[in-house]
Amino acid sequence: MRRKQLVSWRHWLGSAVAVGLLGGCSMAPRYGNPELPRTALAPPVDYFSVSWWAQLVEPTTLEYAPREVASPAYDPQSKTVIALTRDGYIRGVGQDGKVKWSKKTATRFAAGPTVSEGVVFVPGGDGVLYALDAATGDEKWKYAANESLATVPVVAEGLVLVGSESDTLFAVKAADGVWAWQYRRDPPSGFTVRGASRPTVRDGMVYMGFSDGYVVSLNMKDGATHWEKSLSGSGNEFLDVDSSPVLDDHGQLYVTSFKNGIFALEAETGDMVWSSSVPGMTALVGRGQMLFAVGDARLDAYLAEDGRLLWSLPLGERAGFTPVFAKGMLLVPIQRSLLFVDPKTGKSRVSWNPGDGITATPFVAGSQVFVLSNNGWLYALDVRGLNG
Repeated sequence: MRRKQLVSWRHWLGSAVAVGLLGGCSMAPRYGNPELPRTALAPPVDYFSVSWWAQLVEPTTLEYAPREVASPAYDPQSKTVIALTRDGYIRGVGQDGKVKWSKKTATRFAAGPTVSEGVVFVPGGDGVLYALDAATGDEKWKYAANESLATVPVVAEGLVLVGSESDTLFAVKAADGVWAWQYRRDPPSGFTVRGASRPTVRDGMVYMGFSDGYVVSLNMKDGATHWEKSLSGSGNEFLDVDSSPVLDDHGQLYVTSFKNGIFALEAETGDMVWSSSVPGMTALVGRGQMLFAVGDARLDAYLAEDGRLLWSLPLGERAGFTPVFAKGMLLVPIQRSLLFVDPKTGKSRVSWNPGDGITATPFVAGSQVFVLSNNGWLYALDVRGLNG
């Protein structure tokens, strides 16, 4: 865990001293917190509006560059937003912006929760996987992994899958939290990049990347290895395959190696289809025939068929975090703000900073987007998209 913290602080400090807003996209207007007088500009109603906001974390004395890295989640049954914050609290927030329930854990979180059928599964930084009633916060069960959990849990085929900062993938039964199986790789001895690959599940198989530069395919039933492939070559530093694997409808798997770039593999065999040598990428999302990769200082769009670069948006010296789609726009957290990007052209339309920037990936529920800012405020946005 110490290795990942060291590298993440290096990235954050480098971003804090960078000059200018966004380097190549500095022309995008920047908007702030509608409640704070020091941010004069209100968000543009042609792209989005803020329906409510709630302060979850009180600022502490001498706290420098606060960071909220856990993405929120949403329970459509109870209309509850679940937010995990740096003070170690799990909170359920109603559609009026009021906290409905809260639960204290031992330490801060490295990843956000997921909700399935009214149950929220929380990956604890304290090494515990919690299953709570999303409407009330009542505990259903908990599983002690004894390793700091670092990925948004995935619920599939009756199991909950969650990865740790120590490169272990745990599988427990969703109904009662009983251990089913686990898969572990030995982390490299050198520095790694903050974050971990969220597992992807399809057709009874699990795909996941690890900090030693490998991506693996496992059997969902028992965790048995189907194939494993090294993408980062030799060495012991910055080998991470931290992006969540992306699967298309043609049986191809896409992942990023921080050291060596973007790879397209045959999902069945792990054989390479193509690669693009673009180091520094940490996150990848797919949309139709396009792939969008983000990492140190850039956001790229590629053609999934052959890896051809379609456009690139410079981010100055800032690192981008995992983006999401909302109403035809690509929303990209870049620590200082949230970018609203046209995915066809790569043009940044809006840069929104509600206070201390945004590091956590927003959660999209239809036209509503829930954003947790680095100062501990939770926002509900009504997004209108590119056409207003």
